[in-house]
Amino acid sequence: MPKERIANFCPQCGHALELQVHYALPRPSCPSCGHIVFFSPNVAVLALVEVENKVLLVQRKHEPKQGYWALPAGFMEWNEDPAAAAKREVLEETGLTITINGLIDVYHTPSDGGLADIVIAYRGTLVSGTAQAMDDAEALGWFTREDLPPLAFLPTERVLERWKSGTI
Repeated sequence: MPKERIANFCPQCGHALELQVHYALPRPSCPSCGHIVFFSPNVAVLALVEVENKVLLVQRKHEPKQGYWALPAGFMEWNEDPAAAAKREVLEETGLTITINGLIDVYHTPSDGGLADIVIAYRGTLVSGTAQAMDDAEALGWFTREDLPPLAFLPTERVLERWKSGTI
């Protein structure tokens, strides 16, 4: 089920908003000053990091999907380059520094149980660091194609399907 976006008051003047059709969709609109609220998608990034035919996964410490495993991932900041965000998220969750080697895919995920609407997936190469579960990771591990744990979220599932098949 898609996440619901709610706006009750105008961010410009504080007046109560009403739903009005603008640009072919009902949007929260201010009858006082005319401001229209456009909801921005939540954009996340992830990185596939492989060493010696094993992939790096983190176990989620919090909901949604607490206890399940995912590729290191997180939300972009409003002014952040997506590849830089992927590197930052890997460092924050695992203590590892990576380089980004390229784009894997972009996923539209409003209904996969996560909080992101769009996920940008990158392939990364390990540069340095000591692997340790940090930030919102309960644990981390290196997994082969044959021993993957229970996975969270569509982008992780799709990227790992391709990784298992050898297409990335």
